[in-house]
Amino acid sequence: MNLQRKKVNPWWVATIAGMASYLDAAAIVSTGTALVLYQDALGLSSHAIGHYSALLTLGIAAGAIVGGRMGDRFGRRHVFTVTMILYALAAAGMVFAGGPGILYALIPALGFAVGADLPVSLAMISEEAPPSHKGKMITFSHLLWMGGMLAAMGIGAVVGNMGRTGGQILYAHLAIVAVIVLILRATLPESQAWVQAHSGKGSVEPQKMQLRELFTGRYLLPLIGTGLFYALANVAANTNGQFSTYIWVNVAGSTVRTASLVGLIGVGVSVVATFFLMRFVDTKYRMPLFAGAGVLAIAAWSLPIIFGFQPWVLITLAIVYAIGGAIAGEPMWKVWSQELFPTLLRSTAQGITTAFTRIVAAVVALWTPVILDAGPRVLYIFIVVLQIIAVLIGVFWLGRTRKAPDFIAPTEGAVRKDS
Repeated sequence: MNLQRKKVNPWWVATIAGMASYLDAAAIVSTGTALVLYQDALGLSSHAIGHYSALLTLGIAAGAIVGGRMGDRFGRRHVFTVTMILYALAAAGMVFAGGPGILYALIPALGFAVGADLPVSLAMISEEAPPSHKGKMITFSHLLWMGGMLAAMGIGAVVGNMGRTGGQILYAHLAIVAVIVLILRATLPESQAWVQAHSGKGSVEPQKMQLRELFTGRYLLPLIGTGLFYALANVAANTNGQFSTYIWVNVAGSTVRTASLVGLIGVGVSVVATFFLMRFVDTKYRMPLFAGAGVLAIAAWSLPIIFGFQPWVLITLAIVYAIGGAIAGEPMWKVWSQELFPTLLRSTAQGITTAFTRIVAAVVALWTPVILDAGPRVLYIFIVVLQIIAVLIGVFWLGRTRKAPDFIAPTEGAVRKDS
């Protein structure tokens, strides 16, 4: 296989491949809004909307497992080309959907496409990033995720009173962006690390990277660790995203407008915190920063348990957790998922842990309203316990696990001392 190829700016790779995160967030937020806008025109019942939301989550989970494995077997570029085609077709189909039946096929297809794209795109970013900037470029994908969320929220705010037309605009946005990403990805060559590993010219022989290595070999513990960390830390993030408005209105006695405003402030703080993580994630200060952020996340969710569900308490929670969650949450899972697995198992491992996390989030979300009715403090104690376990896993397990043999880690001379 020819290893010669044109040189590509790694930030260009990080942006174009990382758009999977943008499209993931945009698909979730857009679907939540668009289904409500489609409700009258397509005759959707509240039960049907719940089914569609569950199918989107399950589609993402299934896609992550399949796409992750295919990315390791057939290459990053081939898989994330096919996934963008499927994503664009599914989103375009949602624009012209004429009845509730077709949605049962299109929504899981949309989820499957973005789920399959995510682990492959993250692996591509990591493998093309310079040794001293791998963590920074992976963390950058989280900024793109927040960009997708904000874009969908912004469009939803504009078209929220337009009925079905508003929903069509939301899905048209997804289709158009997917097509643009598909075109731009045509400029990217295959991951050089994958080409070398697949051809046997890397530091690990391809035959030693069979799937069983994830379940019986040295990569079993990193797989369990990253899966548990992501799933447990994500419960807090998912609850904050799905149920914060419900809690503001039904528990704190406030308004949707206030909840939305505080949510936007939280996103802004998260963006700043993510930039802060990008600055230090490739340095010796990574783990101290992670531990400090983990304490902030735990403290944030402890506030309502101690002081009750008053508006000032929920505002403080939103701001403090925006810092702690951005640093000691999903971005660190992304970084560890690159470092701890070899090239030919990297996207497979991420696909498995992504699927596990989405399923756990769906199960917890199913029971969250019931727990809230029984007493909101019970839910928050549950979240605090999970946060504590997640931080301990990060500090004492993942942070101390040796990197995969073919992961090019920053050398001592390349690691920046303070930036």
